[in-house]
Amino acid sequence: MSVKNDRKVDNGFLEICKDFKLLVCIVALSAQTVYANTPSEQYHTLKNNLSQLFAPKSSDEFKTAYMQQLSNFSVDSSITDLPVVGSGHPVDVIPAALWQSQIKLLKDAVKIAVQRNPEISQTLATLAAQNANIDVAKAGYYPQITGGVNTGDLTRKGERGRQILALNATQMLYDFGKVKSNVNTEQAKLIVEQANVLVKIDDIALDVAQTIINIQRYQKLIKIANQQIVGITRIQEMANLRAKAGISSQADPVQAQSYLQSAQSALIAQQSLLGQYQQHLHTILGFDASATQWAVPEDLVQQSDLYAAPQFNIVPQMIAAQAGIAVARSQKQQTQLSRYPTLSVKGELSQALHGKNPNNDKEGGFDSAIMFEASSQFYQGGATSSQIKAASFAEEAAKAQVNAVYLKVLDQIRTSREQIENRQRQMQVLMSRQATTVRTKELYQEQYKLGTRSLVDLLNAEQAIHGANSELETARYDIYNSIAQYIATTGRSRQAYDLNNIQIQGFEVQP
Repeated sequence: MSVKNDRKVDNGFLEICKDFKLLVCIVALSAQTVYANTPSEQYHTLKNNLSQLFAPKSSDEFKTAYMQQLSNFSVDSSITDLPVVGSGHPVDVIPAALWQSQIKLLKDAVKIAVQRNPEISQTLATLAAQNANIDVAKAGYYPQITGGVNTGDLTRKGERGRQILALNATQMLYDFGKVKSNVNTEQAKLIVEQANVLVKIDDIALDVAQTIINIQRYQKLIKIANQQIVGITRIQEMANLRAKAGISSQADPVQAQSYLQSAQSALIAQQSLLGQYQQHLHTILGFDASATQWAVPEDLVQQSDLYAAPQFNIVPQMIAAQAGIAVARSQKQQTQLSRYPTLSVKGELSQALHGKNPNNDKEGGFDSAIMFEASSQFYQGGATSSQIKAASFAEEAAKAQVNAVYLKVLDQIRTSREQIENRQRQMQVLMSRQATTVRTKELYQEQYKLGTRSLVDLLNAEQAIHGANSELETARYDIYNSIAQYIATTGRSRQAYDLNNIQIQGFEVQP
């Protein structure tokens, strides 16, 4: 390319810059000057400069979590009263004295726990915020009024002191359904938040139910452990008497003492686990209920409807996942509609506070105008296409979430049923074993007195009795635990614990 031709190109390019007043032309011009002999490189440089000006550059900082920034807050540990969304007042805590030495149903504790749990308060606050977002979306149907004071052109001497008071009103007439789509999106999100509240209620109910079931479990196991200690103590006394009389070995009392210490150690372990669950229940309920006698409802199995076909449409996780599909579809439609124009009618009132009103060129003049307006976003750096693509992937993700929830619920249902059935068969064997171990102990006692059985045989028989009793109670409460899990998995917590048609922190579930 000759120097003369280069100048022509440069001059033409500068004319374009002058006509359109684009900064990008200056950047492209500099690229052309440096790479005038390589048109392909010039093209790519221009393309890169344009893309940098018209499209944002993505950042990878989201891949790094800076804990010093994330942890820059303090936690208030002086929590006394727990607020209730909907009432604004703390929950009335039932005095512990009313619960002492009384028999209470499991559902009584569930009702107290859901009324004061802050996690439910959190989800309800999020739900209330989402409900407000629907009103924000609906505001697009109503007039939008703005006002203010502006000055004249400060670069012109005659307009510098001018002040204009302006009031503008815009009423959307037709927008191809953009506002409606926005409202539909927020309403779908509301369903998601309602389902999240139900999920949290079910989680708290399950936590309370399994805590009380485990409290009963370890109370039974402690009772069995005490019985074992009493039984071994009797055997130890018998061994001491026989050893002093020279009838049996002096090692027998030592052996009995070893078994007794083992039983005492097991008792301490059971007491520790009981204490842990009682403390957890104390945290959940807000008062000490360690002296309360709990009763698992006899109709708990009936309420679980164990062998009925599961109704997936009442499972809160499934409701939330299904609503997620509606949210994704609505957002996709909302993005697609953003390409269309919005037709509006606009009204304007202006009053010159100082100087002339530019609309009528009158000193201190007043002016009004009504006009129609059609506005549209023609180009946003490719944002609309990217948003549609993102919404499509979000819809696919929501559909996959529905399938994932379905498989998770189905797997949990099958696992719970299998555990219950296996434990029921195990209990039948253990009840037969109970009778066998008692008979074995009786025979070993007679044989020990006759000298045909050792003390270890007698101690093992005693252990076998209490081992069978412990396994039987463990299997029984494993069944209760699995039933509680099944109830939560299938979305039947509100029915099983009488949580329907009552106010839960201002929130009510109607079947």
